[in-house]
Amino acid sequence: MQREIVLDTETTGLDAKKGDRLIEIGCIELINRIPSGREYHQLINPDGRDVHPDAERIHGISTASLADKPVFAKVVEQFLEFIGDDGTLVIHNANFDMGFINMELDRLGRPAITPDRVIDTLALARRKHPAGPNTLDALCKRYGVDNSKRIKHGALMDSTLLADVYVELLGERQANLSLAKSNASDDANKVVHFAKASQRPSPLPPRLSPEDEAAHLKFAESLGDKAIWRKYLTIADQPKS
Repeated sequence: MQREIVLDTETTGLDAKKGDRLIEIGCIELINRIPSGREYHQLINPDGRDVHPDAERIHGISTASLADKPVFAKVVEQFLEFIGDDGTLVIHNANFDMGFINMELDRLGRPAITPDRVIDTLALARRKHPAGPNTLDALCKRYGVDNSKRIKHGALMDSTLLADVYVELLGERQANLSLAKSNASDDANKVVHFAKASQRPSPLPPRLSPEDEAAHLKFAESLGDKAIWRKYLTIADQPKS
């Protein structure tokens, strides 16, 4: 069983090293690249740090709306329990999110989450689509993932979209669909109709010229009587021995 956690965060600003704080975490659990139905979502009080107006315009989360939310120290155990010790974290632009998560862990004297546990889908997208763009919205458009409800950024919404994009980036959508549950009795009762293939108005011209055929016959003759090519030649075509 392969367990992965697609993760996204929202923050008070852009720089954890200058005091910006984590204010939202959203996680979607994947088992063998298929959402299991388990989710983790938490809004977090930034503990005295105001949300920057530019950040609020992006995610819509205000300082006032976080006043009654728990600080990170109150939810860290629940968060770490959800991601576990073995789950791979799938994150778009992972350096940003992990910078904030590890900064919060460091404040509490907790060990950092190591890079070997993280897959950065932005790096995957840049390798697969070097011409870009490779924002989450751009990748949703490229792969036909419906992001119409994404009016503003949100950690759980973005994790849900990224889970679909991630499978597309890996080219595993068809494999996953084949594993989806279906109603066997319904499938057994379905009648499938195949349309009759249309015929060409005239046959395609042969791709081999008479010279090509003669050269092949000469080559087949050089292979001897036991050459397998002789099984596919008509008597008229058989090389003269």
